[in-house]
Amino acid sequence: MDKRVVIVTGAGIGIGRAAAEKFAGQGDHVVVTDVLAAEGKGTVSDIVKAGGSAEFMPLDVRDTAAADALIADVGQRHGRIDVIVANAGIAHRVPMSEMTDEKWDATFDIDLKGMLRVIRPALAQMREGGAIVCLSSIMGVAYGWDEHVHYSSAKAGVVGLVRGLAVEIAKRGIRVNGVAPGYIRTAQLLSEENSLGPKAAEIASPYIPMGRLGDPEEIASVIGFLASSEASYLTGQVVTVDGGLLPGRY
Repeated sequence: MDKRVVIVTGAGIGIGRAAAEKFAGQGDHVVVTDVLAAEGKGTVSDIVKAGGSAEFMPLDVRDTAAADALIADVGQRHGRIDVIVANAGIAHRVPMSEMTDEKWDATFDIDLKGMLRVIRPALAQMREGGAIVCLSSIMGVAYGWDEHVHYSSAKAGVVGLVRGLAVEIAKRGIRVNGVAPGYIRTAQLLSEENSLGPKAAEIASPYIPMGRLGDPEEIASVIGFLASSEASYLTGQVVTVDGGLLPGRY
């Protein structure tokens, strides 16, 4: 096929869904992956209704064999993999006094090692001009987040992954970058159990110079740019997209 083949993990909801729609809207074929089958299929359905090209493939990024099989299948059927958006992740509130090895490892297994499982087998399928975009967080580049130390630590690890891998594969003409979103209007942020809850806009907006939460589509636009030829000399960078929150905290 002439279209670029783009794999987006965690594309059933939030930023992943917005990214999938962004790529499909510009003519790419999107492989939507998620553990949330109904939501992933919904993303594909909406893309197809809008005239785009997409397919759903279930994937739990904790499963190495499943990730290997999915990448092999996509490569065999389409003959190429052009872009990977490593987005799948979780964030659960756990005070350090209650942290167990299992809770810590579960977050790293999805938020950091889950990226490894998808990117590692895909590298053999990627050609010069390919791009990888990994989702970190402001909590991984500049902020501490109480009761989310495991999340902040994993997202800081994503920054190291981006930098190290970018240098390793630069000579192949494949670029690796990251995005560190600030407070974005997603199900995660609006979760009262694990984040700011329904009053997130009221709580966070006074600290954000732009005075509002970001939308998933605004993160998707940056992801799309990083994966495009417009960013052809940009690699090893993590772009913070936070409405001015970090520079505004003086």
